[in-house]
Formats: sequence, C-alpha cells, structure tokens
Amino acid sequence: MANLSKIKRDQMIAFLESLKESHSDDASIQAFNEIENHIRDKKYGLVWEEHSEEVDDLLKEKIPILTADPERRLCKDASLPWNFLIEGDNLQALYLLQKTHKGKVDCIYIDPPYNTGARDWKYNNDYVDDNDDYRHSKWLSMMKTRLSVAKDLLKPETGVLIVTIDEHEVHHLRTLLEQQFPEYYIQMTTYVINPKGVTQGRFSRVEEYAIYCFGPKAFVSSSFDNLLNPIEVSRKPRWKGLLRSGTNSRREDRKNLFYPVYIDVVNGKVAGTGETLPYEEMPSFGPVNGYEVAWPIRTDGSLGNWGVGYESLRKLIDLGYVKLGKYDNKRRTYGISYISIPNQRLIEEGKIIIVGRNERTGVVEIDYADANTRAIKTIWHRTLHDAGAYGTDLLSDIIGENRTFSFPKSIYATKDALSAVIRNNPNALVVDFFAGSGTTANAVNLLNAEDGGQRRFIIVTNNEVSEEEEKELKGKGLSPTDKEWIELGISHSVTWPRLFNTIMGHRENGDELKGSYFVNVTGETHTKRTFKKLDFITVNQLNTVAQKKQLVSLLGKNVLAQSLVSNDSKYIVSEKHSTSILFDDYAIEEWIDALNDQDHIKTFYIVTQNSKLFRKAKEAITELLGDYCETSRQQLRPMNQGFEANVAYLKCDWTPRKPEDYLLSNVLCLHIKEMIELQNAIEVDNVKNVLILNKEDFRRTILNADVRPNIERVWVNQNIIFSTEELKALKEIGYKYIPREFFGQELREAAE
Repeated sequence: MANLSKIKRDQMIAFLESLKESHSDDASIQAFNEIENHIRDKKYGLVWEEHSEEVDDLLKEKIPILTADPERRLCKDASLPWNFLIEGDNLQALYLLQKTHKGKVDCIYIDPPYNTGARDWKYNNDYVDDNDDYRHSKWLSMMKTRLSVAKDLLKPETGVLIVTIDEHEVHHLRTLLEQQFPEYYIQMTTYVINPKGVTQGRFSRVEEYAIYCFGPKAFVSSSFDNLLNPIEVSRKPRWKGLLRSGTNSRREDRKNLFYPVYIDVVNGKVAGTGETLPYEEMPSFGPVNGYEVAWPIRTDGSLGNWGVGYESLRKLIDLGYVKLGKYDNKRRTYGISYISIPNQRLIEEGKIIIVGRNERTGVVEIDYADANTRAIKTIWHRTLHDAGAYGTDLLSDIIGENRTFSFPKSIYATKDALSAVIRNNPNALVVDFFAGSGTTANAVNLLNAEDGGQRRFIIVTNNEVSEEEEKELKGKGLSPTDKEWIELGISHSVTWPRLFNTIMGHRENGDELKGSYFVNVTGETHTKRTFKKLDFITVNQLNTVAQKKQLVSLLGKNVLAQSLVSNDSKYIVSEKHSTSILFDDYAIEEWIDALNDQDHIKTFYIVTQNSKLFRKAKEAITELLGDYCETSRQQLRPMNQGFEANVAYLKCDWTPRKPEDYLLSNVLCLHIKEMIELQNAIEVDNVKNVLILNKEDFRRTILNADVRPNIERVWVNQNIIFSTEELKALKEIGYKYIPREFFGQELREAAE
C-alpha cells in the first residue's frame, strides 16, 4: 500500500533541493532548511498552533527563587520530614523543582483545568472561553511545557504520572501523553464522580477519567477493593480458645491437660506454663515467681482442661501463637487463645500469612493471604468518590462555608488514585503542581494515617482570586499587590487553611473540626451466632434424601447446597457454607464435634421439639466457637485528631539573570536555605541543620561550643576559603557543599 503522504513530502523536498541550486545565498539556504525541517516533522499525533506564555518570557530574563513565609509554617512533630506548599506559577515552581528533585519523585498527581469553555482557566491572565478559536491549542501548549519538565522529576524506572480530566480534552491529553512519555505504559481509568449526573448534550455525564503513565518498573498495588464490584466482607483467621469445650472438656476427661499457665500482667502476655498437676491435687490460684496463674476453669466454675499439652503450648508461646485475653471474674481466670493446628498448617502452606508482630508481647498478627489480592479495575464506582459530598461539602466542613472553591475532588477518589501506585511505598514523595484546594495533600496525610506511612507531598498553586472577586476588588480600586487581594487568593484563603486545619484538627480560631474521615483500617466486628429451632418437623419425617433436600431448599436460595445431602446425613457441616443444619437431634454430640474449628459458620438450624436440648446445643456451640468475627475494612477517624505532619509555605519570586549594579551570587545566596529545605524535607534551623554561607556562619556554629554538639548536617558555600584547621573541624562533623545544580548554570551565564 503506497504511503501517499511520504510521496508528497519527498516531492516537496526534491523541489526545495532544486531551488537551493538557483538560490545559493545564505539567507535563502537557511529559509529552505527551515521549510524542509518543518516538512520532515513527525506527521502522526497532535498538531496544534503552539503558543508561548508570559512566564516563558520571564524565564528568559529572570531566575525563579523561593522565599519562605514565616507566618505559615507548621511543625507538628520535629522528628518527621517536612512537606511543602509552594505559591506561584507552576512552571516557575517546576523550574526550581527540576534543580532539587530531578529523578526523585515517586508519583505526580495533577488535576489540570478541564478547558470546558466555561472560563475555567487563564492563559496569560485572560480567561479562556469557547469563543476562543485557539482554546485547545493554548491548553495543549500549556500542558506540554509543564509535562516536559515534570517528566524529569519522576524516578525514571518506577515513577508514575496521574492526570485527571473530563471528556473535553481527554483524547487530546491521551495523545499528548503518548508523545511526551513514549517509553511509559499508559492506561486510563473511568470513575463516577457525580451519581446524579450533569446533563451536557444528549447524555447525563457522571464520570471523569484518570490517565496513568507508568515507568517501566512501576505497577499497580493489589487491594482488598477492586473499586467496582461490591466489597467482600472478609474474615480474619480465628484464634481458638485454649479452654477445651464440648465433649471431653472436664478435668477427669483429659487429666494430663490440667496445668498452670503463667501470666505476665505488666506486659499483657502469656509468659509460660507449669507442668501437669497430679489429679489428686487441687490448684493454687496464688502468684508464682511474680506471675499470675491461669487454670482451665469452665463457665460453670468446674475444673476443665486445656486444648493442648503444656510442652506444645510452650512452643506456641515462643512462636507468638498464644494471645492473652481479658480476666474473667466469674471463672477467676484469664481468657487465652492460640492458633489452632489447622491454621498453623495454613501458615505453613502460605494460605495464612503473618502480617505483623506485637513488639511488647511478641504475638503475631495473621491474615488470609488472599485478603488484599484483588486487582483494581479500570472502572471505579464508589459512593465515596462523589465530588459533591466528599469534595465540596467536605471542604466546607474544613475551612468553613464563607470561602468557596469550584469543583474540588473527592478526597477519597484522590486517595484511591494515589494508593493504587504508592500503597506499598510508605516513604513515597508525591508532587501536585495543580494543587487547587489541596485535596492531594489531604489525601496523602489520610493515607499515612491509615497505615503509619511517612509519605510526603510538595504541592504548587497560584494565589489567584475568582473572576467575580477580581471584578469586585478592581471596583474598589485594588490591585493584586494589595493585602486584601492577596488574602482572598486561593493559596492564602483555601489551600493553606485546609492544610493547617486538617493537620491540627481545628481551625485557626480554635474551633475543632467536626465530622470524620472514612479510613481503610482493619477492624473486627463481633456478633452473636444465630440459632434457629425447627420444630415444625420431626426426625421421623426426614427419612429420605428427598425429604432432607426439601427442608434444605426451604432455608433459602444458596444457603446450603442440596448436593451435600446424602441418605445417611445426620447433619451438614460444610467448609464452603456459613450455615449448618442438624437433622437428627440424637446426633447432637457428633454434630458439635464436627463443628470444632468451623468458625466460619454463622447460622445453625436444629430440628428438634426438645427446648432443653436446643438450649444445650446453643450453649455448647457458643462455648466452642465464641462470637462470629468479621473483618471490617472501613472505620471512622475523627477529623479533630488531625495528622502527624509538618508543612512549610514557600513563595516563588524572581531576580534578574544579569543584574547591573550587584553580584547575582549575593542575591541567590539569600535563597539557598529554602532550596536545601525543599530538597531534603528538613528545616534549616542552624542548630541541627546548619547552612554556612560565610566565615561568620562558620564561627557562629562550628566554632560555637554550645551549638556544635547539636549539629547533625552541614551545607557549605563552595566559595569560602578555609584553613586546614577549619576544614578539619568541618570534616569531624561531616559536611556537604551547596549543590551546584541549584544555580550553577545561572552564575556561569552571568560570568560569576
């Protein structure tokens, strides 16, 4: 099949070559070459009219710098790393992040303007609407410039870019990302953000999109929730009560299983055991060697026996497989549980895994291996992703209703989007350079609160006011440099208050935040098992398989499989069903023995007219299995608890590239502190973290006997000339030179 475009292109280039022969002056040749280069440009992909921005022109003449806002600095815990909110044009901020974080960012999450034509963003200080013929070109130019820089920030192998968008630019964006990130794996998810729908055109739109660009070695973490199908209620592996129940549970039934268990009350753990007490001796309830003593006492106060021998229990204690429960005043002993033999076998087979161990008691935490192995789908439908309830309304709860922000994301949609790629990285660094109201920062803190991680964020936003506010302020004769204008800007009035309030758990006026977050923290719900007496039928009416199957069918669809019924079935106990039935009440003891370790069974049907026997069965099974335990993944976390996080506020500014009446290096030195803080997620306090720009700084810190013992890290100006003794003093502490990549290129251009 002929490539017609290539044929035409070759013909045009051949014509240009003929023109070069007759027009050989330098100006003509240069013009022909530019035309040829344009003809040879890639012809597949997006083609648009590229536009420059004012910030592009500023970057040619000026250097971006950072200054700290001393009034907006929040230290909740000095031992934790710092997060940053940067106020300024995001291209200006990206220029600086390129110097401090090249190849260091785990995830970039951005929610850029959607370019709906509804004047929802500015280009060169002018709102873009659907009357602008270059609306899409301006948006693509803006995005391309920023994505090009952002790509440099990502870790080249494992970094992930996430861009959220709606239908107005989704196809352009996808094509642009394929051009900018050719070596990345790109995939898109669709998620419901407004179940009520917004009518736009013919259909009512409920969804938005998140496009993921995965580095070559970046993958999606598995989860207990695939974000589409109903969440499966999972069960934690059950710890079996050490006190034997059911048949053979009296002391005289298993005489060798009557022995003392030693309890370390201070540390809340089982410390060890004694040996079997001779049958003719009675137990002593006094302490032994500083430990309290637990004996196998039954619920009726009589002497019983333990479920395993003392030698076996000692081995289980060493493994962390024995757990201490509460003291039972009625029985005058402690509740003790252990990992049963079937579950020990599942641990060996890898079907149950040890997910943690209590540092104080040494007791393990276990879970089923497949509890978190659901693959996340590409379509997400969760109530918590509703941008109205968990975006707009939640933001109002945090900062108050007197300040608004248009279309904030649901914090849970953002958290789920991030969690899909950084759940297994508790120290991930997340960057958002379209930060808006600060949802990304809030989501990172919430994710850390769920699993104890120390993930960090750097978010960037401007301090613009809304179009309506701008008109009102101009009507008052105010300009963007006036305090009232500045304080109404998004960064000052929305983003920073959201960070402060959510971290502290209260507003700046002291009012506690009301409400709670939903967090994915595993919790256990204990409920009573259900027992139902079937006295409308007798065992004599269940002589055939057909009769038993008919009874099973009456229990409800999918409660029990009729295929489990056989002619000699006295009961049904199935590993795959949460219901059990006793057909023959004469087989009650046999049935109860079969129920041992069947803790997944929640409902029990007993065919009997004997109320006393029914109560006996209920008590025996309750003692055998205890309450029914389900694992709940979603808990509530009060907002007034705040978060353990530190955050600093930095502002972007400018300085001329080639000053005429002063040295550029003198100006840039004044902004090195912020660069070091940003790069290392620390506070340069000149106590623990020291910056030496001149000899006076050296004398004030390194040579100061009061300061020197506290110093942990030192950064030094490379232009300072030190004596041999001074260098020796620096080396004893350990030091680094201020990185040349901060402003080395700019200083060389200025010939300094």
